[in-house]
Amino acid sequence: MTHATRPGRLTLALCLALLTLVAVDHPRAQPEVPLERLRNDGVTATRSARNINYYIDVALDPAARLLTGSETITWRNTGVVAAYSIRLHLYWNAFSTTDSTWLKQRALSGDTPFQQRPESDFGFMEVTGLEVVAADGTVVENLMPALRYISPSDRNPSDRSLAAAQMTKAVEPDETLHLRVRWRGRFPRNFDRTGAINDYFVAAQWFPKLGMFEPGGWMAHQSFANAGGYSDFGRYDVRITVPADWTVGATGAEEARTAAGANIVHRYVQDDVNDFAWTTSPAFVERQQRFEHPGIPGVEMRLLLQPEHAQQADRHFAATATALRYYGEWFGRYPYQQITIVDPPFQSTSAGGSYPTFFVAGTHWLAPGGSNQPEAAAIQGAGRQFWQSIVSTNQVDHEWLSQGLNQYAQARVQSVAFESNLLVERFFGGLIPWQVGEMALMRATDLNGMDRYRRDGDRDALATPTQLMWPGADETLSANKSALMLHTLERRLGWETMRRVMATYFDRWRFRHPTPEDFIAVATEVSGKDLQWFFDQAYRSSMRFDYAIERLDSELVSSRGMIDGPAGPTFKDVTSADTYRTTVVARRLEAGQFPVDVLVTFSNGEQVRETWDGLARWQTFTFDRPVPAVSVKVDPERVLLLDTHYTNNSRLMAPANEAAATKWSLRWMVWLQDALMTYAFFV
Repeated sequence: MTHATRPGRLTLALCLALLTLVAVDHPRAQPEVPLERLRNDGVTATRSARNINYYIDVALDPAARLLTGSETITWRNTGVVAAYSIRLHLYWNAFSTTDSTWLKQRALSGDTPFQQRPESDFGFMEVTGLEVVAADGTVVENLMPALRYISPSDRNPSDRSLAAAQMTKAVEPDETLHLRVRWRGRFPRNFDRTGAINDYFVAAQWFPKLGMFEPGGWMAHQSFANAGGYSDFGRYDVRITVPADWTVGATGAEEARTAAGANIVHRYVQDDVNDFAWTTSPAFVERQQRFEHPGIPGVEMRLLLQPEHAQQADRHFAATATALRYYGEWFGRYPYQQITIVDPPFQSTSAGGSYPTFFVAGTHWLAPGGSNQPEAAAIQGAGRQFWQSIVSTNQVDHEWLSQGLNQYAQARVQSVAFESNLLVERFFGGLIPWQVGEMALMRATDLNGMDRYRRDGDRDALATPTQLMWPGADETLSANKSALMLHTLERRLGWETMRRVMATYFDRWRFRHPTPEDFIAVATEVSGKDLQWFFDQAYRSSMRFDYAIERLDSELVSSRGMIDGPAGPTFKDVTSADTYRTTVVARRLEAGQFPVDVLVTFSNGEQVRETWDGLARWQTFTFDRPVPAVSVKVDPERVLLLDTHYTNNSRLMAPANEAAATKWSLRWMVWLQDALMTYAFFV
């Protein structure tokens, strides 16, 4: 939220900001820090309140994969209670031992990535100095003796990803804390979007980060394999020292390069962001292009490519520009002047990482035209700028508000801008592609991730805090189920209404921290409809949806039995010669309830549509017509994309056994051919 600043407070804050300069502890000699680097405490904020600001100085030793750094954090207490302690996230300690909460959570689902790895592949983060400092740089309190590891979420004594320290003097509401931290850390082997592989380094969650202080106190959790981060907006002013012949890409704009012996110090600055990430490598091929589109501010696009992917530069730029255009037209403008796109090397696991003004895409050496690679990865990374970095949600508990909204939006962009979007299967570790004829990926199913939703969609309710979801199911729920949920709303409300829901939500909550209830409130307000019944089922419960046609009969109307007549009851057996009675039984197979249409088609081409509220377990429909029915469908337009088994939604009077057998036989023949070719390659 934005806070008004009185003239007196403005003067005081400027003085404090200038004096903070002497509180910065450098690990090596540096040039004098320009005064404009220290615009702290929200004084010059134009977008966010800048409640937390970082000045970081870090040096990389590539051979040892070590970072040595110092930082000064300026934080303003925006809560309503005093802060008597601090919380520091030390994310890389999630990769320091197989007993960490992060790796134990992965092991629960059968994934043990570090079980057989050598010692050099483990990472760590060690705080070597922690002090509260005054505005003139003098030490107020040494917090190192009070520093301890805590595990509030699972009481894991072996986890070191979150630390706390009690302070002698509390930080009262609206007061400012200046904290100086020194640390060293080792990159883990490139893993889960951070780390190093060969001479490629990507630094995500790489520095000690202050936790999030909400109105009632600290909201800081350990590192979970299931969940993302949560942090406030501010100014990042970062110096990164790497070998002189290495290229650096980072959050923000590069404002200076300074020689330091055999190294170069790269200075990057960005206001109004909630995180900072960077990468470096001597192998990058650099390309630049500017995004321009009427009505949308221009953006400088910088692309750092692997040499073997240089021919795909235009595809990366086109996809990124497409996302900036459509997100900008549909939801709201991208507020920064630049964006950096990183192409990771083969076998890197950093693809998909997205941070303010910076994202890691992902492609292959062979990427057939008409496929969605590298386009999908670039659209995803650019899109997450909007729903993760600008609208900043608590991803520890509500990751679907970033992942799901973006999965939904990026799938629509792909369907609009990349019409062919052909299916590609990959072999030999993803190296060799095979484009499957003219089989296009469908937005409703393929791009939303229907297959994953069918498998894991009921593992937990989407409202379950992300950190507590079943390992592996978290991504299915946060990205795929929520995308299908939102796309279902689009089909029920209409695209224009859904676009206004997303645009209103973006405008209202950019540079702030909304909750799921805030999104639901916006959807209800903009649509003008009560949507609680839908979110109660799709969001607050783990129930599945499945509607089916159980029965379709269409026969000449007949009647047999005792019929009253002049002589009393008389037995009659009557069959009509020109009237068919069609009986349809639609059934709800799962707990989820949703209003659906039932569409009956007759042999003369006539169609009759009935609306069913979907509440009962079954519903019968009867029609008398001069011709028989040929087919029936429940939810014929497939509005309910959360329906897990669409194949049972229809029934024919004459089953198409031969066509189905031909279709599946051909699919199995293609699979068998691929298997034999793969076998022949090895033998």
